Amino acid sequence: MGSKLYVGGLPYAATESQLTTLFAAHGTVESARVITDKFTGQSRGFGFVEMATQAEGQAAISALNGTQMDGRPLTVNEAKPQEPRTGGGGGGGGRGGNDFGGRSRF
Repeated sequence: MGSKLYVGGLPYAATESQLTTLFAAHGTVESARVITDKFTGQSRGFGFVEMATQAEGQAAISALNGTQMDGRPLTVNEAKPQEPRTGGGGGGGGRGGNDFGGRSRF
C-alpha cells in the first residue's frame, strides 16, 4: 500500500505538475493534488501527494521537509486520515405544522 503525504507551505502559484516533479525524484508519484478555494480557484497553500510505497513516502519526507519552494519553507509529513464530517443541514427547528394557537383557521 502507498503512502499519502501532506505538503504545507506551498506557494500560491504552485501546480500539480510542479508537485509531481518535485516528489518524483524520491519515488513513484501515484497522484499529486493542490487544494484550491472552491470560490476563487486560488491555491490554499497546501496539497497532498500519494507515493507508491511507504519507503518512498518516508524518503520524500526526509528529503523535502523544511526545504524551500519559491522561497517558502515546505512542511512534508504523513497525512492524517480525514475525519468524518458532522453536523451540516441546518434549517428546520421551530414548530411544525400550522401556527394558529390551537384554533382552526376556518
